[in-house]
Amino acid sequence: VQLVESGGGLVQAGGALRLSCTASASTFCIRVMGWYRQAPGKQRGLVAAITSGGGRTNYADSVKGRFTISRDNAKNTMYLQMNSLKSEDTAVYYCNAGAGVWGQGTQVTVSS
Repeated sequence: VQLVESGGGLVQAGGALRLSCTASASTFCIRVMGWYRQAPGKQRGLVAAITSGGGRTNYADSVKGRFTISRDNAKNTMYLQMNSLKSEDTAVYYCNAGAGVWGQGTQVTVSS
């Protein structure tokens, strides 16, 4: 499986971005998927995860109420809608499809 993220960029604090992660394989629909992020000098950590059918989601406490993870299995694509962005959300965001399966990352920069 290959994963390609898009949608990152520079936004002012309080703004919004939507990240997308598109998978190359049809097995996308059976995988638990997740978004992770890594800020400079920090470890990569989970932002949000979603089950294969999209019925269950999980969020880091720091993004609850601001970020929404979703997926469209017909399009082999997962999304992360990020609202009310803060400077501390600045990081490289990675898509994950299980052990060792990562996208290349997309930079999100929030200016204060």
